[in-house]
Amino acid sequence: MLLTTGGRLTADSWREAVGRTGPDGGVGRFLVDSGRLSDAELEICHLGALFDAAYFALGHGSGPRGFQRGAAHWLGPVRAVGAVAVERETRRRGKLLDSLWPYPQVDTEPVVLRSPDGRAPAVTSRQRAVLALADGVRTPARIARELGRPAFHTLIDIRRLAAAGHIATPRPARPGPPGRPDPPGRSGACAPPAPDRGPAAAAFTDPDIDLLRRLRDALEATL
Repeated sequence: MLLTTGGRLTADSWREAVGRTGPDGGVGRFLVDSGRLSDAELEICHLGALFDAAYFALGHGSGPRGFQRGAAHWLGPVRAVGAVAVERETRRRGKLLDSLWPYPQVDTEPVVLRSPDGRAPAVTSRQRAVLALADGVRTPARIARELGRPAFHTLIDIRRLAAAGHIATPRPARPGPPGRPDPPGRSGACAPPAPDRGPAAAAFTDPDIDLLRRLRDALEATL
């Protein structure tokens, strides 16, 4: 979807690739061999999509997880990624987002506009496009899809907009970790900055280590 909405591929080129390769996992290779994508472009798209999915699957509010042994993606093999790398990138993304605004519930809840006061910084054109789709129904992931942008890049915009007071921060369903400040109220006033807890203290829901270990074992079994 990112390749077509971003203009890198036409919809016809994508449909041709899917139609010629079917569900056997050769779409990515076909796009490269036919000259529509370079190996580097395919790898970047693959890693971005993988780490986006891992953050949502293993991060805050993801709910129960499962692992299907032997499952294969229709895009086909691109680059092997170990469980340790997935865990490391998931943690890195969580810490980066928490450094911007330490309320992970904004990542998954519908985006609600609020009226900031005059102290709020002006928004960029990129952020303005996000705000234009914030209707209290669309989630950040849906906004990213409609804009044709990577989900994680959109989460960065969402956290910055929440920190600036342009969108509301919902109350968590359950109490957060000790030391995490309560979300700001729904008034127009900008929220105070998050307390400095040091680089090692950024609060983030740990990924499912058991799932990652099973994923690692399955990957090793195929080598």
